[in-house]
Amino acid sequence: MVWRTWLLLMLRPLSRRYVPDYWREILIAISIDPIAFLTVRWYGIMVALAVLVVVLWMLREVRRGANLSYDTILTAALVGIPSGVIISRLLHIVDRFDFYSQNPGQIFGFEGLTIYGAVLGAALGVWIYSRFSHFRFGYFADLVAPSIILAQAVGRVGCTINGCCYGTETSLPWGVVYTHPESYAPLGVAIHPTQVYEIIFCLVVFALLLKLRGHFKPDGSLFLIYLGLYSLWRFGVGFLREGTPFLFGLHQAQVIAIIVLAIAIPLLVLRTRWVEKEAR
Repeated sequence: MVWRTWLLLMLRPLSRRYVPDYWREILIAISIDPIAFLTVRWYGIMVALAVLVVVLWMLREVRRGANLSYDTILTAALVGIPSGVIISRLLHIVDRFDFYSQNPGQIFGFEGLTIYGAVLGAALGVWIYSRFSHFRFGYFADLVAPSIILAQAVGRVGCTINGCCYGTETSLPWGVVYTHPESYAPLGVAIHPTQVYEIIFCLVVFALLLKLRGHFKPDGSLFLIYLGLYSLWRFGVGFLREGTPFLFGLHQAQVIAIIVLAIAIPLLVLRTRWVEKEAR
């Protein structure tokens, strides 16, 4: 299978010096260089591909008859991408304020972008744009929801190579060990492959959203389902990921997940209803 071939090419055999002999045939070493060329990391390339996935998905929806124009999609991208980057970066700075307060020169940059910030920031930007362009934001959000979770899976491939968003130490046989000195993960330590966990989760939710699309009213319900499912996941997986305590011992993403769930679940319960799928 293609994915198996890719996995075998990307992951090399584990060196004997990193773990005891009885683990070396079980654990997986990730030794690929996170830097693709010059100073460009694979993470940045995969994030760019993830954005492209969303844009191409929406252009495809227009081609298939969605009640939106190509100009609306491209303008939404021009608004949503920078707003997503700004909010994403802002949340990261707030999360690591102790560091950035001592290193203000590093505040401006593209490292340390958060998924929540990107999604919520882009959604806010497109919502504001919809107020001026008079297209239905809920309708747009339902169309784009499957592509967002698919794009997150693509982005997490970059995280896997980069070594960021890594998990806590584990003795489970599917633990991974990073060996390249450019990796952000601790070297020579068996950790949970939380990035891979999320890739699998995102692909499952992507398939589920495709199955559910067109079955819920009012507009925006599918997007709320996406937010609810991802928030549940992000809250749970946070206990397997290294991170900085933000509030009550929880990571920032876990706190945001609780807030999103507190908004999404009541809206889904009170407003959403199942309908027969309309023919396209």
